[in-house]
Amino acid sequence: MRESDAKPSAAVRSNCPECDAGLKVLSIISGRAGSEYWTMRCTKCGGIHLDIVKGAAPNSSSPSPSPAA
Repeated sequence: MRESDAKPSAAVRSNCPECDAGLKVLSIISGRAGSEYWTMRCTKCGGIHLDIVKGAAPNSSSPSPSPAA
């Protein structure tokens, strides 16, 4: 996913905790169990903020991938 295409979910901070200005996404890095690490910069004070977004719990009703034959 390109950073400019990123749309913050409800779990991602959208305003700077220091000055309440908007945040711009710098990068999104995939983590374990589907989590994502969002690095954002404040558009006013320049502060850097990191949010960790938890991935969805594995769905037990979805079929497991079949092994390659």
